[in-house]
Parts: sequence; structure tokens; C-alpha cells
Amino acid sequence: MKPDRTTFGLAAGAGPAAPAGPAGPPGLPATGPSRRSVLALGAIGLALAGCMPANEEPRAGASGGSPSPTPSPAPVHTVRSLFDSSPFQVAHRGSWDNWPEHTMTAYREAVLAGVPALELSVCATADGILVCHHDTDTARTTGKNLVIGETTWDELSKLRVDARQWLGPDTPLEPIPLLTEVLDAYAATHVIFLEDKQGSNTRPLLDLMDTYPDAHRHIIWKQSAVAAQIRLVTERGYASWGYFTGEQMSLLAERYARFTFLGINTLATDEEITAAVATGKPVICWEVHSRAERDRLVGLGVAGLMSANVPYLADQVSPETADRFGDGHRAAGDLPWTVKQGWSVQPQLKGAEGILRLQAPMNSSYRMGSMAPVEPDVYSIEFEMRWPDRLPGVEGHAGLAFGQDNDMPYRVLIPSEVGGYHFVFRPNGEMTLLLRHAGEADGLRLAVVQTEAATPGEWLSFKIDISPDSLRFSRLDSLGWAGMAVERSYRGGYFSLTRNYAEDFPVEFRTVAIT
Repeated sequence: MKPDRTTFGLAAGAGPAAPAGPAGPPGLPATGPSRRSVLALGAIGLALAGCMPANEEPRAGASGGSPSPTPSPAPVHTVRSLFDSSPFQVAHRGSWDNWPEHTMTAYREAVLAGVPALELSVCATADGILVCHHDTDTARTTGKNLVIGETTWDELSKLRVDARQWLGPDTPLEPIPLLTEVLDAYAATHVIFLEDKQGSNTRPLLDLMDTYPDAHRHIIWKQSAVAAQIRLVTERGYASWGYFTGEQMSLLAERYARFTFLGINTLATDEEITAAVATGKPVICWEVHSRAERDRLVGLGVAGLMSANVPYLADQVSPETADRFGDGHRAAGDLPWTVKQGWSVQPQLKGAEGILRLQAPMNSSYRMGSMAPVEPDVYSIEFEMRWPDRLPGVEGHAGLAFGQDNDMPYRVLIPSEVGGYHFVFRPNGEMTLLLRHAGEADGLRLAVVQTEAATPGEWLSFKIDISPDSLRFSRLDSLGWAGMAVERSYRGGYFSLTRNYAEDFPVEFRTVAIT
């Protein structure tokens, strides 16, 4: 479903920028340790709204067909105005949960979605051409392992970023962009976070940055807290964002004063993030994929989110009522239980068949954020499931987790930070409904119903009915077996598809629907 962008208003500071002030890092007000209200989340959507491109086509008036007034020009975002709409989003790698990372398509779509800022990783080729690419080699993103610093631009330009394993089989292959392409397109209108990934291109990058008008108002130097470039960057008058990885958090007190802004990873503890906020430096956390992460960080007082999932985190899109597996491209909000273990654990989409395949040999789940949160008090979740090749052993099962208050990962048999219910089906035909609280591995059995055993390749159809006082589960593909429980503990609107065994063969899902 397309977002209705006419419902968004302009954010504070989202209009055209004021005339340039003196060069150098902006004199931003210090942010203290006070916690923002979760109500500030609305500012994320509003901040994005302020970036929406103006409609260039005049609409006919209500009478006489006269054109509407000329729309206001698209806003210009600067380092200073970025913080007027805090909390704000920065498109990390161009929002790579949605589009192929570090490509012009990703940057363009993120800007159209309304982000005020883009994050760029930069490498230099063997012949000194600066390109946007996160890794210093091309193995992960293109399937061909070339070291960028040992490869000419002519060779590199023939490769294509292939994000199909991460985003789905119908994701287009995209060229690796030149840094100048991106800066020419967005350095005058957006904030650019720019990092030298090879660590050897500081002067060429700063020299290039200096050629862009008002570069100090639009470009923020991004680097590791332990990298040495910060002295030269500061001498050139640029604002900086120094990020601290987990093993570098012990250096925060020693090094935070070197940077204009601080970067803290989402894996940091609440205490570590609070300590960073308490320095008075604006904190921007990376990389944010889920709404649960977003809510936690905003509650801890961070100024910005370096987001990999921009439309979903901005709540721009209304929840779907049916899955989007048939698109062949992962819907915004749908996520595997982990994004930290690489593309290999990403479930596979079979777009032509409308199937999601959980194939990694581990207990796993797939968060259906595109369909959440489900808001009615009374609703049903329907889905079909099958084991296409072989059935798991007697202890193996798969199914649906539901009722969660947020989109934290929920894996059956493995403790989660969020409570809820899970419905599981065993190959011998047993349907079981369980209640599980946060931090528990096992659940409490609420109801068990024996049905007909599964057959490899045969689709099984299930329905979960949720009401304020009870839960009902049924199998629809055979004799109509059903069970129910009177249970009221959880009524959250988030749910996941689950594979609950480690054997090396897949389970598939299709036709997930909210009715």
C-alpha cells in the first residue's frame, strides 16, 4: 500500500536553509541526559514529511479549473537544520533493508521517502577514482571478489551490486556509483555523512568536499573513534561523527570531545548509550532496523537514527492485510530474526510462486512487520505451510508466533525479550498453542489437538482467531480440527513465521493474511 504523503506536514527546520554562517562545525546546543518522551517518535514521521519532494504538476482547482498555487520548493537540509527535527533518520547505506546498498537507486528512493540525510561509504580504485561502497572488496555485494584499491574504475564499473539474496529475486542489479554522482545530486540539498573506508583517502576526499558550495553546511565526516583523520578534518572546519564500536566503548570518556557528534551501535547497553548522551554531544545510533530498536533509542535520548529501514521506521506505510511474497522483493518491515549474521540466513522469496522459504539450518523466525501492528480487537491470521522435501524429526515443528507488543525477534525454544504466544504444528499432525513470557525458553501449553499427519510437499492450512478473551486455532485443509484457550496475557499486534528445528531442510509459507 502506498503511503498517503499528503497527510504529512513540514517539520520544524525543514524549509529552505538560512544563509551560510561562518565555516566550521555548527554550534549546536548540547543535549543533556534527559530522556525524551516516546511521543517524540511522531517527529520521525514529521521530519521525513518535511523532505517530501514538492508536486511539480499543478492540480485543477475546485471550480473553474484554475490551477492551485505554485507549491513551495523542496526543503534544503543542513547540518544545523537536521537537529531541529530530532529525532531524525539518516539513510544508512541508502536504507539497505529496502534497496540495494550504496547505489544511486537506494539514495534516490531514500530521498523520495523523505530522509534529510544519507550515509556514504567511500573507497578509491587503483586509478584514484572515488566510489561508494561499504566493503573494501566486492565479494559480498557483487559475487566477484575484487579488491577495490587494486582494481581500475573501468573494471569496477562493469560489476553490479547484487542484493537478491538479501532483498529478493526480483531486486534489480545496480552499478556501483561514483562519489561525484551522489554529491552532485544531493550535496546541495541534503546532509551527507561520508566515510573513508580504506582510511587512506583523507586529503583527496577533503579536497573534493571543498569544491562543493556550502560543503561545511551539508557534509559531516564519519569515522571510527580510533581513526587518525580527525585532526585534519577539524582543521578543514568540517563537523564530524565519531562512532564507537562495542570494544571501543571504554574509550568514550577519553575521545568523545574530539567529535561534533557521537555514534553508538544499537548493541550497546542502555547504560552505555545513556553515558554517551550525558556527554552533551548529540548521539546518532547505528544501524537501526526495527521499531523496537527505534523506540528504545528515542527513549534513551538519542538525537538521530542511522536507519536501514527508513519507510518502516517512519511509519509511512499502513499495515498490509496480505503478504507481499509474490512481489519477489522483501516488503518494508519484513525481517529475519537476525541481521547480524549476513545474507546467508535471510529467508528466500520465490516470487513467482508467492512463497517464503526458511532454509537456514537453525531455529529461526521471519518478522512480518509489513503486516503489523494488527490493530483490531478481533481478527484472524491465516497462513499455509509445508515441508517441500522432507519432514523434520519428532521434535521438529514450525508455525506462527503472535501477540507480541513489538517487533523484537521471537524464536521458539530460544528466550526472547518479548512475550507472546506461538502455535506450532508437528509432522505427526499435533497442533499446539503455547504461552511464553519474555526471557523464557519453553512455553506453557494452553491447548493440544491431534490431527492428520503431514506429507512432504503437501500444503497445510491454518487459522488463528484472536479476540479480547480467547484464542482459537484450527486446521482448514482437512477435517476442520480446532482448539481454543481462554487467555488474555498478550494482545500485541506483531507476529512472525517460525521454523523451530536445526535440521538442514526447509519449511515454506504462503498466503499469509489478516482477516
